[in-house]
Amino acid sequence: MINLKGNPFYLNDKQIAWVESTLSAMTLEEKAGQVFCPMGFTDDPGVLKHMVCDIGAGAMMYRMGPAGYIQNTHRTIQSLAKIPLLLAANTEAGGNGIAMEGTSFGSPMAVAATDDPENGYRMGYVACAEGAALGLNWSFAPIVDIDMDFHNPITNTRTFGSDADKVIAFASRYMDGAEENGVAVSIKHFPGDGVDERDQHILTSVNSLSCDAWMKSYGKVYKTLIEKGAKTVMVGHIAQPDWVKRLNPKAGRKEQLKPASLSRPLVTGLLRETLGFNGLISTDATPMVGFTSAMPRSEAIPAAIAAGVDMILFNKSLDEDYGFLLEGIKTGKVTEERLGEAVTRILATKASLHLPEKHAENILVPGPEALAVVGCEKHKAWAKAVADRAITLVRDEQNLLPISPKKFRRVYLNVIQKSNDPTDETVQYWKALFEKEDFEVTVRDRRTTIVPSDFMDPNLPPEKGMLLYEMYRSVAEMKQSYDLYVYICNMQNASNNTTLRLNWNVAFGLGDDAPWLTSEIPVMMISTAYPYHLFDAPMIETYINAYSGEPDFCRAIMDKIMGRSDFKGISPCDPLCGKDYV
Repeated sequence: MINLKGNPFYLNDKQIAWVESTLSAMTLEEKAGQVFCPMGFTDDPGVLKHMVCDIGAGAMMYRMGPAGYIQNTHRTIQSLAKIPLLLAANTEAGGNGIAMEGTSFGSPMAVAATDDPENGYRMGYVACAEGAALGLNWSFAPIVDIDMDFHNPITNTRTFGSDADKVIAFASRYMDGAEENGVAVSIKHFPGDGVDERDQHILTSVNSLSCDAWMKSYGKVYKTLIEKGAKTVMVGHIAQPDWVKRLNPKAGRKEQLKPASLSRPLVTGLLRETLGFNGLISTDATPMVGFTSAMPRSEAIPAAIAAGVDMILFNKSLDEDYGFLLEGIKTGKVTEERLGEAVTRILATKASLHLPEKHAENILVPGPEALAVVGCEKHKAWAKAVADRAITLVRDEQNLLPISPKKFRRVYLNVIQKSNDPTDETVQYWKALFEKEDFEVTVRDRRTTIVPSDFMDPNLPPEKGMLLYEMYRSVAEMKQSYDLYVYICNMQNASNNTTLRLNWNVAFGLGDDAPWLTSEIPVMMISTAYPYHLFDAPMIETYINAYSGEPDFCRAIMDKIMGRSDFKGISPCDPLCGKDYV
């Protein structure tokens, strides 16, 4: 039974009448269209008309774009729609999740490092105020995963940390900010990422906790936020075998390792019945391998709806997926009753956001004047305050800080990131920051590699000659050249990354790029993203986590290492990775 008057819908009689009358007037084909939330990729009216009118998609999501473009595209979509759409975005860390000009708070972990849940509220408020100005009504946030395994390349800075209570505190306040702006949240990624070190984008990952351990952590998070009124839950392509075994003792290995997005025990049994969630359930993106590898897509699309999911996120082909669902209904894989339940929850979510009334008044998408809030000074000031409070001094065992040109005039700067080009924008930005403080900066060229024949070549190009010289010159010569070695680790977590580890450009294992010289000259490492680099560089005695490489964070780092500002951040995770040898 769907309680339309209860949490999270709280519909009045008029709104319930709209849900029921709209549902009863829909054809089977229109109902099938409503369960799809395709990716938006164009503003072409013909393409949008097909998606909105011919298929009848119930939602759509665009990636970040120019604010005016997104607003105009949203306006076109809603003007075409018979039933207003849920318009979504990944506004996980601010308005920059939908608008290129939007305000960024760096990352959820940066916000958590301030140790003040009020900043969770500000992040949610800014994300959804700026999004709503563009027509957004559905935020694919807050992320409520728990960063339990430091090897996981996806969770880390995208989470509020490794403590369930901290996740609840910050996610709850994010929800408050979203609610004030009339935007539905989607807490994700049920049943919880961060236990497995692997990535659900490229396989079905596993939340391997016992049922009891899960209830004390992820279960506690979801239950608390569900009771608070989260309107939607995004289900990940993550298995939870222990709960499947408890809910279905006859389940075999294949059923236990099925992604939650296709698992009736997890969606209907755990999320609906055990946790009591009454709202809308969406899958995570279905082109992800964690979903596509589980079964043929022709079976998976109807299977997800049959399992209890209400909305399918993204497609390989919208037309094909729509056909797969209609065929699944025709063959009985999905009953018309189950489809009706899914559409009822979709319509109820829309009613709870007052979309029908706004549709009737033609105010679903604000006018161009609303764009003034995007990246406004108030929001930027809040974000800057987060940067100041988030940056965490993990350790300074050599009492290096603060630094100054008088103590360490000659700085050797080594920026570790995907690009090894010393002319890269990020490298040059950091070089300029140090030079502005009157340091003399030498940038390491990480493009060059040494091969055996180089040792016998008398006419080496300068960059290779420099590396050979560096490998074999004396320690005394090295110390004559540099007073301070600074590593900037700009290793951003991202989907389809299997690892986020420090990889040194070394020749024959001689360690020329790695921090071999920590016993010879002072060395400092600053991480602008991944907070666990000490696992690979335990010899570094001065280490800083900034959780973000946004300009506000970089400038705040300089203020702190120069002694103009105190370090205030409190780590939301264990930067020592649970080891006593880091």
